[in-house]
Amino acid sequence: EPAGPQALNLEVMTMTELRRRVSTAHLCRPQRIEFHLLMVVTRGRCTHWVDFVANECRARSWIIVRPGQVQRFDPATHWDGWIVLFQPQFILPRGSSTLSAELASASVDALPNHLMLDAVEHDAGLACIGQMSADSGLSGPDTERHALLRHQLHALLLRLQLSHQRLEPAAAASASPRSWLRFQHFRDAVAADFARMHQVRDYARHLGYSEKSLTRSTLELAGVSAKAFVSQRIALEARRLLAHTSLPVSVIAAQLGMDEANNFAKFFKREVGCTPTEFRVQQGE
Repeated sequence: EPAGPQALNLEVMTMTELRRRVSTAHLCRPQRIEFHLLMVVTRGRCTHWVDFVANECRARSWIIVRPGQVQRFDPATHWDGWIVLFQPQFILPRGSSTLSAELASASVDALPNHLMLDAVEHDAGLACIGQMSADSGLSGPDTERHALLRHQLHALLLRLQLSHQRLEPAAAASASPRSWLRFQHFRDAVAADFARMHQVRDYARHLGYSEKSLTRSTLELAGVSAKAFVSQRIALEARRLLAHTSLPVSVIAAQLGMDEANNFAKFFKREVGCTPTEFRVQQGE
C-alpha cells in the first residue's frame, strides 16, 4: 500500500524504505505480485528470486518482475537500491497519435528478469528514477502528475530495451518474420489457455498452423519443442500456486485441467524433479 495520502498508480522508494514498511518475514516469503516491479541495486550484493530462479545481483543489476510472477527478496540489510512499482494499467495504451504509438512500444515483456547495465547506462537509468521520485511528490492534479510519471516511465523502459538489445541481440534476429510471428501467436495462446488446452494439436487447430510449423518455430525461438513449451508453462503455474497459496494439491490439479491428483503429481515430478508436497516444503524453508 502506498505510504502517505498520495495514492498514485506508480510509486518509487528505496529498499531501505521498504524494509521499514514491511517485516523481514514478509520479505522472505514467496510473493505473487499483481503489479510491475522494477528494482535496481545500487550498493552491495543480494539474491532476488523470480519464478524460482535465483538472480545474483550486485550494483548495476536491474530486476524486472511482471504481474503473475512469484518473487522473493533477499532480507539481508547490507544492500540497497531503488524500487519502482506500477499497475499494469499505468502502461500507456496504444493510440492513434505518433507520440502515443512510439511510447507504447516500450514493453516490460521485452525485458529479461535480470539485466546488467554498464556504468554509463546505469547512471542514466538512475537519473530517470531519481527524477520520477522527485516528481511523484509534486503538488497538483493527479491527472497531470500521472501523465508526467507515465511518460517518464516509458522513456526509462525504452532506455532499458535499447540497452538490452545492445548487450544481448534478440534470438528473433536470426529467425524469419513469419516464424517469429507464428511463435508469438503460439506463446500468447499458451499464456491464455494453458490450463484448458494441453495438446499442441489443439493450439495448431485454434491458430490455423500445423503442429510441425509450431514445433519448428518454438524450437528456433525458445529452444524447446512446442509440447515442452506447453508443459513448462503448466509446471510454472503449478509451482507458483504451490509456493504462494495453501490450496490442496487436488485443487491445484483441477485448476490446471487435470482431473486426477495422481496424474498431476506424476507430471509435476517429471517436469520439476520432486513431488508437489516436497516442492511446497522446500519453498517454506
